[in-house]
Amino acid sequence: MNIEILIPLLAAAVQSGTPILYATLGEIFTERSGILNLGVEGIMIVGALTGFLVAKATGNPYIAFVAAGFAGTCAASIHGLVCLVFQGNQVVSGLALTILGLGLANYFGTPYVGLTAPGFGPLAIPVLSEIPVLGPIFFCQDLLVYFTYVIPLLMFLFLYNTRFGLSLRAVGEYPAAATAAGLNVAGYRWFGILVGGFFMGLGGAYLSLAYTHLWTNNLTAGRGWIAVALVIFAFWKPGRAVFGAYLFGGIMALQLRLQASGTQIPSSLLLMLPYGLTVAVLVLSSWRRGKTDEPAALGTNILPAD
Repeated sequence: MNIEILIPLLAAAVQSGTPILYATLGEIFTERSGILNLGVEGIMIVGALTGFLVAKATGNPYIAFVAAGFAGTCAASIHGLVCLVFQGNQVVSGLALTILGLGLANYFGTPYVGLTAPGFGPLAIPVLSEIPVLGPIFFCQDLLVYFTYVIPLLMFLFLYNTRFGLSLRAVGEYPAAATAAGLNVAGYRWFGILVGGFFMGLGGAYLSLAYTHLWTNNLTAGRGWIAVALVIFAFWKPGRAVFGAYLFGGIMALQLRLQASGTQIPSSLLLMLPYGLTVAVLVLSSWRRGKTDEPAALGTNILPAD
C-alpha cells in the first residue's frame, strides 16, 4: 500500500488521540495516588464547555485552554471531597461526577449548540515538518498536540525520578507505610486528584478549541470512558499511554473516513469500533493481571488507623 495514502489517516489518528491522551495522563496521575476516578467523562465535558465559553467571551484560546484545565480541577475536587473528606465510595462518586458533568454541560451548553469560537489551528514546525512521512504526521499539527509530545516524558520523570513523585506512588501503593514514613497521605491524594483533573479538563478543551472549534452537546462522546480503559492498557505508564491513545485515535479517524467514503458497512457498526476496541483491550489486559503496574491501594480509602 502506498504510504502517501496512509499519511492523512495517521495524522488524523494523532489529532483524534490527543484529547484521549490528555485525559489518560490525568487519570494515570490520579490513580498513582491510589484514587480511582470514573468521572473522567464528566470532567472532560466540563472542561470542553468552559474552554469554549471562555474562548468565545475573550477571543483568546490560550486563556480558554488554561481555564478549562482549572475547571477540570474544580470538578475533580468534588470527587476529592467525597472520597477524602467524607470517605465515600470512589466508584459511586466517579459515576455521579460523570452524570453531573454531562448534565451541567448539556444545560448550560444548549444555547450555544452549533456556534463557533476561536481556537487552535495547524502550526507546521520548520524543518521538522519537511521530514518525509514523519513530518506531515507529527509536525504539522496544532500547538496542543505538540504539548503532548513532552508531557508524558515530564510525567515519567516526575513519577520515577523525583522525591515528590516517588512519595505520590508510595501513597498509592501502601498508604499505611507512607503514613509511618511521615507522608501526608491525604495531601498527596488531593494533589493527584486535582492535577489529574486539570489534565482531564485540558483533554475536553482540545475537543472544543482544536478538534471542532464549535460546541455541540455530548462533545466528548465517550472518550472519558476510553481514557479509563486506556489506563489499564497502558499499565499505568505515561509512555504506553501515548501509543494507546494514537491507536484509539486511529480507529476513530478510520471510522469517520469510512462513513464519509460511503461504505456499505452500517454506520452503527462503525460507531461501535472504538468501544469494541475498548472491550477487547480490557479483556487482553486482564490476562496480564499481576504483571501490570497497578497501584496496590487503588480504590481504597484512607482508614483512621492509617
